[in-house]
Amino acid sequence: MYTSIGEFDANAKPLLGRPDIEGVQVVVPWGMLEKEKNHYDFSAVDRVVSQVESQHKKVFLQIQDRFFEPPARVPGYLLTDPKYAGGVTPQLNDDGPVPGPPGSVAAQWNKNVQNRFQHLLKALAQRFDGRVAGVNLPESSVSIDTGKDKTHFTCDAYFNAELENAAYAKKVFKTSTVVQYINFWPCGWGDDNGYMKRSFEFAKKHGVGIGGPDLLPYNKPHMNNAYRFFNQYRGQLGTVAMAVQEPDFEYTSPVTGKPYTRQEFVDFANDYLGADIIFWATSSPWLHQGAGK
Repeated sequence: MYTSIGEFDANAKPLLGRPDIEGVQVVVPWGMLEKEKNHYDFSAVDRVVSQVESQHKKVFLQIQDRFFEPPARVPGYLLTDPKYAGGVTPQLNDDGPVPGPPGSVAAQWNKNVQNRFQHLLKALAQRFDGRVAGVNLPESSVSIDTGKDKTHFTCDAYFNAELENAAYAKKVFKTSTVVQYINFWPCGWGDDNGYMKRSFEFAKKHGVGIGGPDLLPYNKPHMNNAYRFFNQYRGQLGTVAMAVQEPDFEYTSPVTGKPYTRQEFVDFANDYLGADIIFWATSSPWLHQGAGK
């Protein structure tokens, strides 16, 4: 399953005992983990990991540095100290027929911001490496509001920073699996800029797993971007982990014209993407039927 850390008790904990569930991915915002500079509070993660361990299940941690609605849940000092150039930059939120409120993403291309994020990854590794099954970094897709950006965002700088963070995570998490979510890259479509090919080659070379935040079988935008590379690199990557999130249940299959079924998700993940893990939203209909159905 997957859930946010704030919803673990209500949504994930009651389902953990199912024999067909191997574990849970917990999304944790950076700001919850570092309340003040160099003062880390991992108590919430400790509690969740202990509860999952007690049921002999596994935990993945997704360390969230981007947010799709306000506020930006990053450490406060990133927003106030001038050397971080604002710490975050606005993201457009124009999915769907009505644009939503602007989100934000940590300015990892600012070396001072990136240094603090990597410091967090190191501290997490010292505490949880080998104890959690894995750590994943969020999706590669961003939609920067360049008119409001004050952090000197460029596509190349962003791309390089994301790969550097993935490599650093792999360096400090020596036992736990590291997965970088890749779905789209900015400033190009269908790998016009070569970022997709380069990121999969990078993952293959460095032993970094790859995944994605949406499992949408044969969905054209995804097929034109990351999915075809998952297929091309089948058997050449580390762990491949895909998520079926809440909005995915609202899509219809381009094959059947009907909402996706559980079996369609599973078959596409296995047969086309070569996935090892599916993280299912706790709202997945099959989770609220009989075990294993």
